[in-house]
Amino acid sequence: MPAISTLEVRKVAEADFPTEYGHFRIYGFEGRKDGVVEEAVAVVMGELGGPGSLLVRIHSQCLTGDVFHSLRCDCRAQLELSLEKISAEKRGMVLYEKKEGRGIGLLNKLRAYELQDGGADTVEANEQLGFEADLRVYELPAAILRLLGVTRVRLLTNNPEKIAALEAHDIQVTERVPCQAEPRGMQSEDYLRTKKERMGHILDL
Repeated sequence: MPAISTLEVRKVAEADFPTEYGHFRIYGFEGRKDGVVEEAVAVVMGELGGPGSLLVRIHSQCLTGDVFHSLRCDCRAQLELSLEKISAEKRGMVLYEKKEGRGIGLLNKLRAYELQDGGADTVEANEQLGFEADLRVYELPAAILRLLGVTRVRLLTNNPEKIAALEAHDIQVTERVPCQAEPRGMQSEDYLRTKKERMGHILDL
């Protein structure tokens, strides 16, 4: 049975979106639940209703990685890899959520960086700040997919929790497509090893 949700989601904008990876459409969405408003973006190439399951990446905003090319994480590399795979197939979607630092927010992520400089891994740093290792839920991405008429996806992810979360909200994941980039330095390797050993991500290390 799908999870019962009180989330209200609506499309607020849509436009052409040419990129280095090809021509997309970009959609803006607003989700509202219990008086809290959350925004997300979908970048779509090709027909949503084409044959087979849609190739989809759910990507959490990462200012430090996506914008400043940080080597403390693999976020930018995963985003680029996803866009490359979608471009190669000429069909797919990236759902971009404002979930900085696995949901703890930008400034708390920087506080976590400070703790990591003192020897904590990413899980320990979040917990020392009083958070769970990962606060993200995927109710909004699932609602956006359903709003766009997408109920079957091939999910670009290394995180089994994303698959379980989508399926709990009535989105069928027909295939997990690996989204692993090569480590870039010792710090990057340690970050990925923590994801694998502490968070259960499926990684070839």
